[in-house]
Amino acid sequence: MLIFKLEKDSTKPLYEQLYIGMKNAIIHNQIEVGTKLPSKRKLAEFLNISQTTIEIAYSQLLAEGYITSKPRIGFFVEEIDELPYVEKEQVNAPSQSTIQNKPIEHNFHPGQIDTESFPFAVWRKYAKDLFDTSSKNLLQIGEPQGEFILRSEIAKYLYQSRGIICEPEQIVIGSGTEHLLPMILKLLEVDSKFALENPGYSAIPRIHLQNKAIPISVDEDGLVVEELEQTDANIVYITPSHQFPTGAVLSAARRTQLLIWASKKENRYIIEDDYDSEFRYIGKPIPALQGMDQNDKVIYMSTFTKSLMPSLRVAYLVLPPTLLQKYKKLFSYYSATVPRFDQHILANFMKDGHFAKHLNRMRKIYRKKHDKLTNTITINYPQVSIKGDQAGMHILISVPHEKSEKELKQIALDVNISVYPVSDYLLKPIEYEHPSFLLGFGGISLEKIEIAIHELMKCWGISQVKKGNLK
Repeated sequence: MLIFKLEKDSTKPLYEQLYIGMKNAIIHNQIEVGTKLPSKRKLAEFLNISQTTIEIAYSQLLAEGYITSKPRIGFFVEEIDELPYVEKEQVNAPSQSTIQNKPIEHNFHPGQIDTESFPFAVWRKYAKDLFDTSSKNLLQIGEPQGEFILRSEIAKYLYQSRGIICEPEQIVIGSGTEHLLPMILKLLEVDSKFALENPGYSAIPRIHLQNKAIPISVDEDGLVVEELEQTDANIVYITPSHQFPTGAVLSAARRTQLLIWASKKENRYIIEDDYDSEFRYIGKPIPALQGMDQNDKVIYMSTFTKSLMPSLRVAYLVLPPTLLQKYKKLFSYYSATVPRFDQHILANFMKDGHFAKHLNRMRKIYRKKHDKLTNTITINYPQVSIKGDQAGMHILISVPHEKSEKELKQIALDVNISVYPVSDYLLKPIEYEHPSFLLGFGGISLEKIEIAIHELMKCWGISQVKKGNLK
C-alpha cells in the first residue's frame, strides 16, 4: 500500500499533499510504470481520509497524464520521459462578436465576462487617485517594455500562481495577443515555420501566418506531438493548460515530449498561451510549461482579458533570458502600446491585493455558472455530449443532429441566441461525427443559464428527457 505523509493541520489541502506526493513518487520511479494504484476506497481507509480527497488527487494526476484510467479496472501509472538538461547561467527568482440587426438575448460567446461582478468602486478609487498633478510624469512616454511597477507585480503573480520564475526585465507588456505575436514572429526570424493547434485560436492564423501555418491535430490529451515531430516546423503555438477551443489538457507525457522536441534544435521554440489558467474547477491549476522548461525554449504569454476585462487590452509575454538581448536590439525604438495610467492603475490594484481577491471571487461565480450549465445539459439533455469542462469559461458540446453547424447557428440566431461552431476555429477541415459548438458562460447571468439552454435546445428540436423517463 502507498505510504504518504499527510499533515492534517497544514494550510495545504490534503488532496494537494497527496497529489504532490504521488506525482513525485511517479517522477522519481518510486512507483513503477504500469503499477495499479489502490482503489479510492482502500486508499481512503488506509490513510484515514475521505474518498473525495482521493478522488480529487487522482483526477489531478489523470488530468496531467501521470496516471491513466481503465474503466471498471482502476488507475495505472503512465510512463513519463525524462527532460534533457542543458547548463545555463542561473536566473534569479522573483473574437469578435457577429453584428446582428436584432439584440441577442443569450450570447454564448467564449470571450465574455461577468460584468456585474467587476469591482468598479475599487477600480474607480485607484483611477481617481492617479489622475492628479502628482502623476504628471505619466503624461510622458514610458518604458517600451511596459511600466516596471506592473512588470514587477506580474512577475510576483506568476511565481505565486503558475510556478514561473522570471525577472521583470523578461516581461513585455502589450495591448493584446494580436500586438505581441507579430513581435514574437519578428524576434524568431521571418523564415521560421510555425505549427498551430487545429482547431485553435482563430485570430492566430490571421496574424502574418495565413496559408503558412502547419496545422497539428488535437485529441483528448492535447496537441499530438508525434504529428509535430513529423513536420519541419521549428515554432509551435499552444494552449496547454486548457486547449482552445476543445478544452483538452496537455498530458504530462506530452509536455515532456514537447519540451524534448524543442530542446533538440537551437532555433526551436514553444509559444505557450496561458489565456484562462486562473479558472479551473477540478483539482489545482495545471502547471505552466514555462515552469518545467530547463532550456529556455518557452515563450510564455497571457492576458488580463478573462481575469479582469477584455477592454483593458493588457497582455504580456515572458521572454527566455537567451532572447532578451535580441529583443532589446530589435525593439528598443518601440513605444508601449498600453497607456501608462492604465498600467499604474492595474499595478496598484495588484500590489494592494485586490486582484487576488477579485480572482477568488470570480472563481466561485464562474464555478457556479459552470456547474449550472453542465448540470442543466447532463440532466435534461443526456444525448448532448460535453467536453473541456474541467476549466475555463466555456465548454464544447456535440449535438446529435442531421443539420449542419451553419444551419444550427442560424436557427439559434433566429431566436436571438448566439452560439459558436467549432468549425470557426479550424485551420484545416476536420470531419466531426456531430455538429459541435462552444458555449461560453461568462457573460450570461446565473439565473438565465438554465433558461438559455432550454431555449437553445428547443429551437434545435432536441427533446428534454423528463425525470420520470430516466432509468
